[in-house]
Amino acid sequence: MTVCHPRLFLGIVLLFTAGCSSTYYNTLEKFGYAKRDVLVDRVEKAQDSQTEAKDQFSSALEHFLAVTKTDAGDLQRKYEAMNVEFKRSESRAKEVHERIDSVEDVAEALFREWEQELKQYSSDSLRRESQRQLDSTRRSYDNVLKLMRRAAERMDPVLATFRDQVLFLKHNLNARAIASLDTTNRELEEDISRLIADMEASIRESEMFIKTLQSTPDVK
Repeated sequence: MTVCHPRLFLGIVLLFTAGCSSTYYNTLEKFGYAKRDVLVDRVEKAQDSQTEAKDQFSSALEHFLAVTKTDAGDLQRKYEAMNVEFKRSESRAKEVHERIDSVEDVAEALFREWEQELKQYSSDSLRRESQRQLDSTRRSYDNVLKLMRRAAERMDPVLATFRDQVLFLKHNLNARAIASLDTTNRELEEDISRLIADMEASIRESEMFIKTLQSTPDVK
């Protein structure tokens, strides 16, 4: 008997339930994949995408600085390398935003269901305990999402700067154009330093959130 790998199974379910997230999550639960497990999986993927984006933006900065220090003979090659780095950075940024959106989607589905199930308790004490867990988990999640969004938003001005410089160099491959880029070095380095710091903070907070979810046998 062939066993379907969990990630392959999730992909198949997503294919046939695309466009309706509630149907997707309900189908997963019928096969033993709780919303909490999906949330953990998506937070982990968001962490991975942030780590990859952080590394990519650092690499792009190195290429940008290399262009500003190059001689005229290497200019075309350096520009082409910088353009490749910009495209990669743009792709990584897009992936980060998509991962965060997917985290938010399943988290809202989880909390919405949790709120509805509070009404089903006959025991006041158990309802209060579940409400306490819900409130605590929601606060932790809100903080994670805020840090994720803040780090993601840091990418936008950096990408805008890279885009401007790539476009400018495309039509001005000369020493004067290179000299003009040097004035943006410090500002770009500071922007990327803040971006990396925010991403690292987001990754750390995400890890704590995952441990909180996994340490609770049943968050509902």
